[in-house]
Parts: sequence; structure tokens; C-alpha cells
Amino acid sequence: MKSLQEMYAPNSFCFGCGPKNSKGLRIRSFAVGDEVVAEWKSEPQHVAFAGFVNGGILSTLLDCHGNWTAAYTLMRKSGMDSPPGTVTSAYEVKFLRPTPISKTMHIRARATSTEGYRVTVEGLIDVGGKMTASMKGTFVAVKRGHPAFHRWE
Repeated sequence: MKSLQEMYAPNSFCFGCGPKNSKGLRIRSFAVGDEVVAEWKSEPQHVAFAGFVNGGILSTLLDCHGNWTAAYTLMRKSGMDSPPGTVTSAYEVKFLRPTPISKTMHIRARATSTEGYRVTVEGLIDVGGKMTASMKGTFVAVKRGHPAFHRWE
């Protein structure tokens, strides 16, 4: 099954979610009901300290996944055939406990509100049934002329 990224942005080089970035994280997000979900497994180079994932990596995973949640939400609500180019407007991550390295992470997000072209998203990372990080962010669809307007093409 193709992820949202593979369906709508197969040529993206985004570090977090771009299918074409061979050195990136290449997160694969899937719409399931009213959530967007992903699984991702860290590798040794993603370490912060012995045995645990770097917080910047976790933040990037949540940011990209939240962005796709917002883009997909706007696409569905407006009846478009593809998601609009969206960017992060505001973003907060809470690290709840260290995230173990080389374990499968379950990433979930859902839109909690939509106002025009602005979407608020909440998400989390779960490892082995324990939430290790959460996020709340605001993502916006950009207009023609913005550098990210054609980001999915």
C-alpha cells in the first residue's frame, strides 16, 4: 500500500518524509479513519545518548507526520484531488520519557480543529505501549508565490 507521501509527493526531498531523499527519515504516513498513522524504526545513527533516540529526530518525525495530517485534512474537507502545500506555523513537542533506539515507533496524529486554511494537529509517538513524545502544532496551506506552494509536485 502506498503512503500519503508516495501517492501525493513521490519526488519530495524533504528530510523527514521525502520518498526521494535516500539519506532522510522517509516516514510513511497512512490515513486510517480520522487519524494518520505511521510506523518507523530508528537506526544507530539516530542516537542522542546510549540506547535512546535524539530529540531532533523525534521532533522531525512528529512535524512531518503532523504536516501530512493537516494537508490530508484540508484535501478531504475541500474535495481536492491532491493536498495543498502546507507548512508548519507553530509547533510544540513534549518529551515524556526517553525513546529507545532500534524499536518500532507508532506515530499517530489527528486534526483537532480547522479554520479556513489553518489546521491544528495533535500527535504522539508510542513505543511498546508507552507514549514517549507528544506534539501540538498549527499547520497552514500556503498561497501561490510561497516557496512551498508546489512542494508536493
